[in-house]
Amino acid sequence: MSGVLVVMEHQDRSGSPSPSRISLEALAAGQHLAKELGIDCSAAVLGEGIGSLAEQLSGKALTKVFAVEHTLLTQYTADGYVHALQQLIRKTTPGYVLFPHTYQVRDFAPALATRFQQVLISDVIAIHASSGGAPILVRQLFQGKLNADYRPITTQQAPCFLSIQAGSFRSDSLQNSATPAPIEPFAVDLAPAQIRTTPSAPFRESANTVDLAAAPIIVSVGRGIREQENIALVKTLADALGAELAASRPICDAGWLPMERQVGSSGQTVSPKLYLAVGISGAIQHLVGMKGSKTIIAINKDENAPIFEVADYGVAGDLFEIVPALTKAILAAKG
Repeated sequence: MSGVLVVMEHQDRSGSPSPSRISLEALAAGQHLAKELGIDCSAAVLGEGIGSLAEQLSGKALTKVFAVEHTLLTQYTADGYVHALQQLIRKTTPGYVLFPHTYQVRDFAPALATRFQQVLISDVIAIHASSGGAPILVRQLFQGKLNADYRPITTQQAPCFLSIQAGSFRSDSLQNSATPAPIEPFAVDLAPAQIRTTPSAPFRESANTVDLAAAPIIVSVGRGIREQENIALVKTLADALGAELAASRPICDAGWLPMERQVGSSGQTVSPKLYLAVGISGAIQHLVGMKGSKTIIAINKDENAPIFEVADYGVAGDLFEIVPALTKAILAAKG
């Protein structure tokens, strides 16, 4: 038993399926794990009419892309995915099976792991090599207050199943390949009687919902802003940067900004190129949602605020003086 298998999720936008961002992050984790262990990394996609999706993945540095197609996989069902992946895993015998940590994965992956008398090690935030051969998997406890190390046990019949927390690995770290990975169709044996649920239409968010996860630049505001009327100050800075405006939970709980703009353990998880935290102290619940950002800049009057522990650049000072000056400088540089 060897190799890493990453199970991808995909989304259909304008009739063109593509891997979800968090799936690409999980694929980056799979490549990292395979490199640490000196083994192969492959990917699997499930559905019907997924040829173009498999071709997109074949450009990555992978040993193989498995295209698992069946009419009963056109729409997601837990039964369909469990039966299909069980057959694929028994055939290919990977040592590690990785998933993005999504609601869909949480629905079916524990049942799949149970078929192999294993558990799903969920929400993994880091993977480290160890002298004992098996990698160390890190996951958080108590909303990020503690990190726990897990050393998985695999057998000839049972791989290790794990899901990767959003933002823990960067999709832009994915290794590409000049030689396309071979695409292998995988036929599964599925019967309608095995599907015990009737899938509904996929959930679609309202048109005005903000997808902070796709934003390259985010300016986020916290309780240091004091009053709702002062948010306009930070909004002007966000506009100057061409950024999305976000907030910590207290701002959204107060109704000063919509809940869809909340970043944190109970909001959205983001990993932009630039995250500018204005007046945010850095409670662990907020840090969980933005720690995957490539560059973090913090502005806070409290020089001992926890946000400075994760910030790449920090300014300890009055945001009501710093933000207008920064906005003015940005606008002047843009001409």
